[in-house]
Amino acid sequence: MADWSELPKDLLGLIVKHQDTSFDVFRFRQVCSTWRSSVTPKHRRLPRRFPLIPTENSVSTIPSPTFGFCLSKRTVFLIRSPEGGDRTDSIGTSWLIKVKEDASNRKHLLNPLKRQRFDFSEVLDIQNLNILEIGHEYVLNYVNYPPNSINEACNWYMEKLILMYTDKKSGLDRFVLLTIHVSGKLALYKSENKEWIILEHMPSPYDDVILYKGQFYAVDNTGRTVFVDHLCCYMSLVANPVFGGDKKYLVECKGDLLLVDMYLSIDATVDSNFLNEHELQFSYCMSERTVMFKVFRLNWGRKEWIEVKNLGNDVLFLGEDCVFSASAGDLSVSKGNCIIFVDNLFYLSGEDDEYRDHGVGIFDLESGCIKPLGNDPELSKLFWPPPSWITPTMLEQV
Repeated sequence: MADWSELPKDLLGLIVKHQDTSFDVFRFRQVCSTWRSSVTPKHRRLPRRFPLIPTENSVSTIPSPTFGFCLSKRTVFLIRSPEGGDRTDSIGTSWLIKVKEDASNRKHLLNPLKRQRFDFSEVLDIQNLNILEIGHEYVLNYVNYPPNSINEACNWYMEKLILMYTDKKSGLDRFVLLTIHVSGKLALYKSENKEWIILEHMPSPYDDVILYKGQFYAVDNTGRTVFVDHLCCYMSLVANPVFGGDKKYLVECKGDLLLVDMYLSIDATVDSNFLNEHELQFSYCMSERTVMFKVFRLNWGRKEWIEVKNLGNDVLFLGEDCVFSASAGDLSVSKGNCIIFVDNLFYLSGEDDEYRDHGVGIFDLESGCIKPLGNDPELSKLFWPPPSWITPTMLEQV
């Protein structure tokens, strides 16, 4: 039998270059002391302070000592049961979590689709867990607010943000950020210039951005999709519009670029309150309700979005700050072909369901039906509470 610890250092270095994520490198270094000493983990350092995105001018200004943004990364992990995380014949053998690391290097668990923290007092030991990294997100926080504010969501820049490292060969942590400006235009931040640039070319407001195969792409609310060249701040068309829905998402699934078109309906509810025994006061509340989705796959040659009627065993996740996909096999559920999404109309009562069901829905592509996450016992167990197989042996001793 071959002794894997005796592999040449050059070969080990080549293997590491093909690892997709920092977590893959971490697991690589856990194999043995030889592998661990052959690779030094690289911790990318992001600037502590970013300027605020300008509201009118095309270029940002230097951040003041008291205002600006700080950047944090959150990673979505799929934790699978030790008995076989790829099994599809058992229910609830996987757990989805999002991990946030604060300034003091303490990690916190969040709802994988939302900005909501889980009330989980234990500390997971990832060395004892079968973990798959399936997504990540970058979030801007306003630095002039206290970090432990009661309503933490109010301290965040609310648009989706993506990051690309641009100079891997030199070892410098040069990067570019892409997000959607309040005007609906695209905004770029280059670490070399330390400023935001607003891209003026915009036939329609943009809905989503994505880093796909190492390149920036963006889609507007008509479905028109562009490649964003960060070097010269130029955009080129990759897909013509696909009209119909009200909100567009870009998501990668098994190497393909997909467009998810969300259809919304405006509902009006009436509340009545007694002013006195003879008079009533009526108030109207308008709210959006998700009623349907359509999914499209990009035909690059024809620059067209082609509708996909069936996702097979794949599941798409549409979160507040990131989108990602996973197979039913990886999730250890019996079937896929659905979209799990944030929708604030879905609120189910019950203390045990506080985190699991809050504002999350499921769309089944086969039936076209939408239901709250809590109405599907198999999929809801992916979220909360923690599965029974999270035992004390999987927790760090602190």
